[in-house]
Amino acid sequence: MDLNTTTPTTAASIDETPLSASPERRSSLEKHLQHRPDVQDLKDRHILLDTNVAPYLPPSHTSIHLYNKIPNEEDSSLQATRQELARQRTTDALKKHLEHRPEREELVERNILPTTHAAPALQANARELEKHMLADHLDHKIQNRPNPEDLISQGILTEDEDPRFPAV
Repeated sequence: MDLNTTTPTTAASIDETPLSASPERRSSLEKHLQHRPDVQDLKDRHILLDTNVAPYLPPSHTSIHLYNKIPNEEDSSLQATRQELARQRTTDALKKHLEHRPEREELVERNILPTTHAAPALQANARELEKHMLADHLDHKIQNRPNPEDLISQGILTEDEDPRFPAV
């Protein structure tokens, strides 16, 4: 049997793509790996947990005993437990604050949140529309404001308050 000759039915079912990545893909990956941040940078940006830093400072009366103690596996498990407790304490504090969070209606009454009846997806467009409508309304009012002569004749302005002739 000759392996170099293939029939059309077997050629279509055999995947002949190379197992290695294309040269462009490989060079792109190498380029990204060269610009990859180092571990210390990630720790400084608080992306990775810095295990060399104590999670808290112990009280002064116990610090002498802790520094003289030789670290062992139990200390690392205590540190993990401390971290988990700190995380749980933060979670509990957040839950407590969320329970005391004011209702939406109260925030609207205090003018912290805007009054809107539009769907959330349309709220930005509604704000823009309202802003443009207000600008158009102000332009209309400015264009139709009374002349200084009319204001003087109605007694709203006096002769010395005429904006056309500023006082020197």
